[in-house]
Amino acid sequence: MRTLGVDLAASTKKTAVAVLAWAGGAATLEHLALDVSDEEIVRLFGDSSIMGVDCPVGWPDALLPFLAGHLNFDPHPVLDHDGIAGRRLLAYRDTDRFVTGRTGLIPLSVSADRLAHPAMRCAVIQAKIARDVGPQPRDGSGRLAEVYPAASLKLWGLLARGYKGRGTTETERLALILDALTSAAPWLDLAGSANQLAASDDLFDALIASLTARAVALGRTLLPDDGHAQAARTEGWIHLPAGGLSELGGP
Repeated sequence: MRTLGVDLAASTKKTAVAVLAWAGGAATLEHLALDVSDEEIVRLFGDSSIMGVDCPVGWPDALLPFLAGHLNFDPHPVLDHDGIAGRRLLAYRDTDRFVTGRTGLIPLSVSADRLAHPAMRCAVIQAKIARDVGPQPRDGSGRLAEVYPAASLKLWGLLARGYKGRGTTETERLALILDALTSAAPWLDLAGSANQLAASDDLFDALIASLTARAVALGRTLLPDDGHAQAARTEGWIHLPAGGLSELGGP
């Protein structure tokens, strides 16, 4: 099995990928890169068993009729979302609320934050994969799954905040998290890339995305129940680990 992790940004410069090869109860970091294009992501997807992408793969279901109503001067779909509670339904997906309930973390809004820019790129990448390989379900039941590295880290018992940025404090914290990760996962071979990972939160998040993709492939993530299944198919579903890091090893 090969798992591809993608930390997707609006530009290629901040986009990182990590490929892990799994065999004999161990994982080896086979490929690690920054400044990655759409075409390279699609190529790596074709060579991987599953891809975990740190980016929303869809938008809130309520957003499209709201925008269509505004475009067509139809007040009813717009007035349905009057007030802060209504606007939250436009800003956050069902899976975002699920993640907050489970972890206390609040994902950025795909429709009301800068995260919308990488999400637009993600939609294009999904279309390119659909064109070349076939469409991938947004709920993660195919070969593409949405992941959230901070939530994965927290559920694995590792520090999940304060490591993003170029300051001394952030860099030191990232190095500590990486040390904790390798201690908790002795089967993980970073293949001489520890210094690169400790120096870039983008590369590190791509690694965590790849590890989470392994959990998805093994069926060790929280899946949408009947109350969430329909929204997961259209909006996307963030896969949260349902077990510890130790469960990712094996054949």
